Amino acid sequence: MRISKRRRTEGKTDYAKRIKLLKSETPRVIFRKTNKYIISEYVTSRAAQDKIEIGITSKKLMEFGWPKDFEGSLKSVPASYLTGLLIGKEIVKNKLKTPIVDFGMTRVISGNKAFAFVKGLVDAGVKINGAEKNFPDEERISGKNMKKDFSKTFKEIKLKIEKQ
Repeated sequence: MRISKRRRTEGKTDYAKRIKLLKSETPRVIFRKTNKYIISEYVTSRAAQDKIEIGITSKKLMEFGWPKDFEGSLKSVPASYLTGLLIGKEIVKNKLKTPIVDFGMTRVISGNKAFAFVKGLVDAGVKINGAEKNFPDEERISGKNMKKDFSKTFKEIKLKIEKQ
């Protein structure tokens, strides 16, 4: 009987998917969702050794004017989109190679935070293939569905990121 790997039993790594990603020798943009934040990293791999070139969390949105009373929603759809926009701008600015998106063990359902992140990357100018039908509605991305209307603040933060 074969013992499964520790990270597999913990539900952290899908080794079959990881091997395919490593064999492609293409840089990856990693999307991870925690209980508080969205984490994104631009990673290159050499001989199964990952090197993080750029790392951005949704906590960085606080520097662009994310309100303190919405601090608990730094893992929301608008935060996911803006984090994707931020890392996409960094990728374009540093003239890095076009990456593929690595969602890891996150369930990928059309219209969720993962696709809001991809929409942010696409809007930043990164050439990633993504079907428009999978992206969330503009109302969800701008935060109109939240308890308090977040759309004005969202537009201000988006403008600050785009001017960067």
